[in-house]
Amino acid sequence: MAKGINIGDEVAITATVRRRVTEDRVSVSIPSYGFPHSIVDRTSQAKKGQPMELIGDVTHIDGDLVTVNLGVPVTVNMDILRLVTPYVPPKQKPPLVDKPT
Repeated sequence: MAKGINIGDEVAITATVRRRVTEDRVSVSIPSYGFPHSIVDRTSQAKKGQPMELIGDVTHIDGDLVTVNLGVPVTVNMDILRLVTPYVPPKQKPPLVDKPT
């Protein structure tokens, strides 16, 4: 599904809401990540079982495992990721120096 993922790409993970921890925080379950994860969610009233999309940048690739920065590093299988924006290196600009006369 996501074989063209490289370091620096912006990717999305579809997580499932486990429960609301506080009024502005939600506990989510991320596929292939063995730990609960909590995120700030002030905008919506997420309910238990509702899918939620988490977006972050790829920081490390090790075979089929990919580390994504979601505020904290999360290591998941590559097949659950969806590419949002590929990384584009910055363009080199000419130096800001006057030409000799």
